[in-house]
Amino acid sequence: MSTTSDRIRVLLVDDQELFRRGVKMVLDADGGLDIEEAGDGDRALELVTLSPPDVVLLDVRMPGRTGVEICADIKAVSPTTGIIMLTASAEESDLYESIKSGASGYILKDGSTYDQVVEAVRLVAAGQSLISPSMATKLLEEFVQISRPQAPNSGLTNRELEVLRQVAKGLSNREIAAELFISENTVKNHIRNLLEKLQMKSRMEAAMYAVRSNLVEDAT
Repeated sequence: MSTTSDRIRVLLVDDQELFRRGVKMVLDADGGLDIEEAGDGDRALELVTLSPPDVVLLDVRMPGRTGVEICADIKAVSPTTGIIMLTASAEESDLYESIKSGASGYILKDGSTYDQVVEAVRLVAAGQSLISPSMATKLLEEFVQISRPQAPNSGLTNRELEVLRQVAKGLSNREIAAELFISENTVKNHIRNLLEKLQMKSRMEAAMYAVRSNLVEDAT
């Protein structure tokens, strides 16, 4: 994953060429992003397989395979790639399924400015999660209704629980490393391990689960 001082590699996936052009122009103007484009999921997977990007901007609703399905496939190929679902859909099922499939962010085309899209790319590239404020309550309500069969801490070590607390507070990998006096690579390893133990695909899903399960009492 890139740091804020590195150039960030972004893959923009949307079947609407005019929309891609508009977003690409804004992202190019930032000056610190390298942009590739794909008009469908199959091409996106080809590009990710050849050279995994730091962040994928992915439309939920495209002809053929859905963005949610593509999201899961991308995470299987490149677990460290952050995925932002960028869509006009405000349906709760899309939001929840996106997070389950490994998305790190979810913002609405109609409710977000281009500057917010650029900011979202940088936040996700830095290891943070992001959803638009209008969708946060819906996500919390959805997760409150979930019950999982495993034990509350699912075998997490004390250190993994410490990392999970910081993830639930919304801290980036760099901030977690500074807080716990460990390296960013160690943070990434802990997050990968705890996601595997919790049987989850994204840090956002793990954070919501931690709060709902009272594993992290101070994560507000």
